[in-house]
Amino acid sequence: MVLDLVAIATAITLGPLHNSAFILLLSSRRGVRQGLAFLLSWLANLIAVIACVVLLTGGQPPARHSVPSTAVIDVKLAIGLTLLLYGAYRYRRPPRPHGPPRWTARIDNASPATAAGLAWLLQPWGLVGAGAATAVDADLSTLADWLALSGYCLLATLSLVVMEMYTVWAPAVANTRLNALRNWLEQHQEQLIVTLSLLLGLWLTARSIAELVG
Repeated sequence: MVLDLVAIATAITLGPLHNSAFILLLSSRRGVRQGLAFLLSWLANLIAVIACVVLLTGGQPPARHSVPSTAVIDVKLAIGLTLLLYGAYRYRRPPRPHGPPRWTARIDNASPATAAGLAWLLQPWGLVGAGAATAVDADLSTLADWLALSGYCLLATLSLVVMEMYTVWAPAVANTRLNALRNWLEQHQEQLIVTLSLLLGLWLTARSIAELVG
């Protein structure tokens, strides 16, 4: 479970779409406040999903090879195969020129509530679903699994936390360097999406098959 959560959280935190949007928020007139609203909403979404899983399972993993356990593995396998197909589709399709989203023109006048809603929209729900399916195996009677779930939520938010703190501590330098990072992310967006989709898809598919036949 721990390795799966680390792989999923790493793919989430490295996603180019939400990181580019977050940098735009930090560059706006009330950047630190809007960034904080985005960050807290992002983290709250992750925690809420894990909390729902824990409530459903009662903090006890289903018995190995039981119907619920097999169903959860099937879900992870389906997500893994979907990521593989999506990555292959994005790799094979011709490049499409695209400008910045229309909402970026109104970013300076956005409220913290808007920033929080943007975090909800940009959450990679397929990956979050994979994290939720993995969290079904958590045994909350052990400290290790509590730490694993907490670490998953924090790792999936790590890029946002680092950029928020960097902007607070060194706003002038952070603005220049983060905007350079955003330009790089936009230029390599397709490659990043394809790479993350294929790698995580392969990981989830292989792990799920191994669990089904093991």
